[in-house]
Formats: sequence, structure tokens, C-alpha cells
Amino acid sequence: MNITLRQLQVFEAVARHLNYTRAAEELFLSQPAVSMQIKQLEEQLGEPLFEQMGKKVFLTEAGKEVYRYSLAIENQLAELQMVLAEMKGMQHGKLSLAVASTANYFVPTLLGIFSKRHKGVMVDIDVTNRENLLKALAANTTDFAIMGKPPEGLELEAHAFMNNPLVMLAASDHPLAGRTHIPLSELIGETFIMRERGSGTRAARERFFSEHGGTAFGKTMEMNSNEAIKQAVQAGLGLGVLSIHTMELELMLKRLVVLNVEGFPIMRHWYIVHRQGKRFTTIALAFKEFVLHEAQSLLRLPTAENAA
Repeated sequence: MNITLRQLQVFEAVARHLNYTRAAEELFLSQPAVSMQIKQLEEQLGEPLFEQMGKKVFLTEAGKEVYRYSLAIENQLAELQMVLAEMKGMQHGKLSLAVASTANYFVPTLLGIFSKRHKGVMVDIDVTNRENLLKALAANTTDFAIMGKPPEGLELEAHAFMNNPLVMLAASDHPLAGRTHIPLSELIGETFIMRERGSGTRAARERFFSEHGGTAFGKTMEMNSNEAIKQAVQAGLGLGVLSIHTMELELMLKRLVVLNVEGFPIMRHWYIVHRQGKRFTTIALAFKEFVLHEAQSLLRLPTAENAA
């Protein structure tokens, strides 16, 4: 088998876009040149890598395997470049982060402070849900993920660096607002506004209620962002369970209140997570140390007089 890195680079672009034209534009090649590279690669491998149905392009089973290996090779080459750059004494670098959508309420503050100290750093940040964070870590496409605790059994290293209390929120005129020591039994029949499946906040909320009576706690509505949940709760559509990190403005303006409910807040933690054995640039190691040793003191949790 005699394939070239250029062929893999062209293949990776087509596989990522599932579109020859977009891949050609990204690589500054003509579409016939891209098609020729793919054809030569298929001939070398003896397998078709793409199939076309109508105007859509799909990866074959062989194509999916080649794509997986092409990403691994690309990551290895990037690591080689990083190691060689370190040997030359370069102290600047690129930092790649995948961040849980809830963590994005404070991560920009941390990055702002870190970037002032390290003027040469370039940061790529992907804000997504827990499910996609784990995919990014599995594919080794990010240096770190900032998220809730990852599941056991994965080849990951996770370090807790800050508390993440999940609180129950309600509209300021909700009948339970201002009450203290609200028993869980009084929530039966309430509607709960939840994040989409794959969200760490949703998983924690479901785990808590499963341990305290299962499905007895009312109806649910699903929304795909923290902001949408806060708007729905403020409009009186139901109660929500969110990280208190998301609520600073709403609590300050008294648009929402934190209910003093039995068992709340659900105390979780934020973690900085990476693949086991991953090799880091100087700048990535500096960021990890910065998060572990300074984040807790630099960030202030929102507070509410009626928080539990």
C-alpha cells in the first residue's frame, strides 16, 4: 500500500464536509484535482470510500474506517510538530478547549485573565453538551474539556477545580418563592423545564429525582439551552434546575428566585479533563495549572438570599 499524506489530507477534508466542492475550496484545489486524489487513494486501498445518492455524498464502511485513522494520523503529526516546537524553545502556542455550555458562563473570564498573562496564546473553543464533549475527548480533538465529572471507565484524567451547585429556580411570583425548607412532596404536580438529552445538568436532575420518588415529580418540558429554560421559568411555565453559575443577572434583577428545597442545592463540581498520557505544549500545561490553582479564587459564585 503506497498512500501519501496529501491523499489523506484531501480525503479528510472531503469526509468532514461530505462535499467535494467545499473540500476543494478549503484546500485551494480544483474539484477535479480533489476527485483525482480520492480516486488514487481508493485504487491504493482497493475499496470505495464514498458513495453518492442523488446530490448527497456518504462515507462507505471502509471510508469511515479510513476517516478514523486519518484523524489519528493528523493528531500524531500535530503532536510531532508540537514536540519539535517545544525543543526549539517556543513558548507560544495554540490551546484547544471543549466546554460544557453551562461552563461557558465563566470560562471566558478565565481565558481573559490567562490570555493577558500569555500574550501569544491562540484559543480554539467549542461550546457543546456533555455527550459531544466526551466524543471530542475520545477522538482526541481537544486539549481539555471543562465539564462535570466524566463517567468512569474511559481513558481520561479528570481534576476537580471548582464547586458547581445546581439549584432549583422559579419565577419571582411563584407560590413557593420566599418559602424555607420546602419538602419535595410539595413539588409533585409541578412542571419542570429540562435540558436536552446528553446534558450533564439534566442527568444530575434525573438522578436526584430518581433517588427521591422517580416520576412522581410532575410533568416535564425540554429545551436545548440554559437561556431558554430561564425564559420559560420566568414566564411561569414551570420550575428549572440549573447551575447557579448561569443565574447571576437574573438573581441580581430579581427576575428569578432560588427555591429553598429539601436536598438542594445538588452539589457537583467542575472538572478539567484530558486524555490519559496526552502530551501538552508549555502553554497547555500552564493553562491546566492556572485552572487548578486559581480558578476557584478568581470566580465568584452568584448568591441569593433565599438560596439553600
